[in-house]
Amino acid sequence: MRNITIETVTDGNIEQCRELCNELMAFQKAKAKLAPEAFDLMNFDTRMKKSFEHALASQVIVAKDNGVPVGYAFSTVDAIDKTRREFPAWAPIQDPKKSLGFYPDWDHLPARMGCLNNLYIRDGYRDLGLGSQLFSMSMGWLESLPDVDLIMIYVSNGNDAASNFYLSRGFTFSHDVFDGFIQAFYKWNK
Repeated sequence: MRNITIETVTDGNIEQCRELCNELMAFQKAKAKLAPEAFDLMNFDTRMKKSFEHALASQVIVAKDNGVPVGYAFSTVDAIDKTRREFPAWAPIQDPKKSLGFYPDWDHLPARMGCLNNLYIRDGYRDLGLGSQLFSMSMGWLESLPDVDLIMIYVSNGNDAASNFYLSRGFTFSHDVFDGFIQAFYKWNK
């Protein structure tokens, strides 16, 4: 019998997401049509932990079954470099000369943006509505922040189900990142 609980991490203990984050990277690699080998360099330490440590603010929500993590959502607030050529701390490419940039190339880009970094539900728990719950909680937090006017979500190539999920929830395709390795989606807040 399942005993599902959802809790917001308030003590900074993101370590409980290690296994799930590593599963997410393997899931993304399996779905990827472009450069799946790039996911070999992405794991909890290089992706989630690094982003958590560099964020201006962050929220981690964990879904558990009898105390065992089965899904999570990880959101951040990040500063956007005025040149728009900067990359997040976790990004695999750090040389702006080799990529068009991680952020949209808009005339009026805010100084801060919210980002739903990771949303993952373990296989066997995906048809329980947990993803929608974690998404709603994450959006509620990001939308409540007065200095966050833009919310971005980055989806790895090949994960069409995730792209469709976000599009159906009011997000709009923005641009390709790293020549299509990642697709960026946005939504204005307020």
